[in-house]
Amino acid sequence: MADTDWPSDPDSDEGSEGMRKYGQAILAKKLDEEEDFPLRAEDFVAEHGDEPIRVNYKQVVSVADIFEHVEEEAFESIIDFHTATGRAMRRADYWNFRPDGEDPV
Repeated sequence: MADTDWPSDPDSDEGSEGMRKYGQAILAKKLDEEEDFPLRAEDFVAEHGDEPIRVNYKQVVSVADIFEHVEEEAFESIIDFHTATGRAMRRADYWNFRPDGEDPV
């Protein structure tokens, strides 16, 4: 699914606050920090796996495509979720952002 051939633009014509919606922030917006944790990766993918995520200005992939690269089976908090999905997106080369450090979050 790693292409831009989606039936519709995942962030619509309007975009988000006047801009495009991208990657990790869009994944996190699908969650309620208070109510959804702890969270099993399998449950998140079952609910959202087919949904498109724009990972950069030209590439759209599914939530399931991203989670193929997530190693964790569960997340205790939104921070754990962010850490795991960020690593997965870098591992899959979906993310152009590369923070400094040996093991960046």
